Parts: sequence; C-alpha cells; structure tokens
Amino acid sequence: MTYSAEDRSSTTEPDRLFRVRIHNRQKGTVHEVQVPGDRYILHCSENQGVTLPFSCRNGACTACAVRVLDGQLAQPEAMGLSPGLRDRGYALLCVSYAQSDLVVETQDEDEVYELQFGRYFGKGKVRRGLPLDED
Repeated sequence: MTYSAEDRSSTTEPDRLFRVRIHNRQKGTVHEVQVPGDRYILHCSENQGVTLPFSCRNGACTACAVRVLDGQLAQPEAMGLSPGLRDRGYALLCVSYAQSDLVVETQDEDEVYELQFGRYFGKGKVRRGLPLDED
C-alpha cells in the first residue's frame, strides 16, 4: 500500500510539538527531544544531537526499531514491520511521526528481525544443487 502526502497529513499534526523520551538500551542512556508532529522522530533526534541506531532510513529494515512504552505515533511507511509487531507496540523511528508525547525504548535489531522473520528461516531442508552449488 502506498501513502500520499494527503494520507500522511491526516496522521500528523504539523503545528504541535511533542516531547519524545528515548531509552537507548544499547548505550544505557536516556534522551529527551522535541519533535513536530509532521517530522520523522529519528531525523529530529539527530538534529538535536542524539545518536540512535539506524540503517536504511526508509522503513525497510529493523535497525531503528523501538518499543513504544507510552504514547501514540503514526508509521504509515513502516513496511519493515508486520501489522502484528505494530500491534505489539513496535515502531521504526526513521518513518514514525509523534501523535502525542512519547516514551520509547530502542530494541536489539536481531531480536526484532527474529520476531519478524524467524518463523520463515531454518524450517526447510537444505539440498545440494543449483543455485548455491558452484562446483
């Protein structure tokens, strides 16, 4: 599903400034940033001097994954998270818009990746032959 600028404007509040508290589990730090409702949380955090994990910046991987502990956000472009993980409170900061004051906690990328895709890997038999066999 694609989202137009109109779709995004219905989920964001450009005139509102929200307080986002980010618990960085990997570094044991806590940061608080101010984020307009129509700007990505990751981008605004970086502009305020906060270094957070990221990779693709377009919602396709899980490097910037967080767990929402309190508050609401919109992430219409987060194709790297299943609806099930979103329902469980996971979000991707690179494509998330604050809709209220927030408290989030960074997650381990491998942990989120396993939750997202783990059930699909290692279930089938490995057999010799193309395309992996180069002999």
